[in-house]
Amino acid sequence: MNWTLDKSRPICPQICELICVSVAKGKYAAGEKLLSVREIALLAGVNPNTVQKSLEELERRGVIHSVPCSGWYVNENTDAAAAEVRTLRVKKTEEYLAAMSQLGCDADEIIKYLNECQGGMS
Repeated sequence: MNWTLDKSRPICPQICELICVSVAKGKYAAGEKLLSVREIALLAGVNPNTVQKSLEELERRGVIHSVPCSGWYVNENTDAAAAEVRTLRVKKTEEYLAAMSQLGCDADEIIKYLNECQGGMS
């Protein structure tokens, strides 16, 4: 997993997003153990307390759970992660459409730009 974070945005939500996307895409399977708090902190270049806070938020949302003296695990039901990703996608799309509207683009122009840019997507 790529732990590159955008320092201009709050870190905790980004960690939550990365883990949710990984679960929703099957990179972390149901029941699979996550990396330790320290390992994630080292890979992401952030404070372990920040990672701990993010994992606790994901537990609150029903994406993962902790096992005392063992670590963090993906919940058996990954629907919560998929729902989080759907919500994030809608939010990001709405933000994009609002920004393009402020630039004076109508729906046809937005579709045109999306088609032009799609060739550069991997």
